Amino acid sequence: MNKKYVKLAAGAFVLWYIITRPDAAAHVVNSALSGLGGAAESMSQFVSALA
Repeated sequence: MNKKYVKLAAGAFVLWYIITRPDAAAHVVNSALSGLGGAAESMSQFVSALA
């Protein structure tokens, strides 16, 4: 039951953040995707080095 309220509160916070600060929200998403891209590149180099 508590997990439901935590998810609802987190969703409401994300929605509020996007509405009130769209530029900052876009920067956060861009940074997260950039980090994931860097991690994928590192994994690719690791797997290539194994062969």
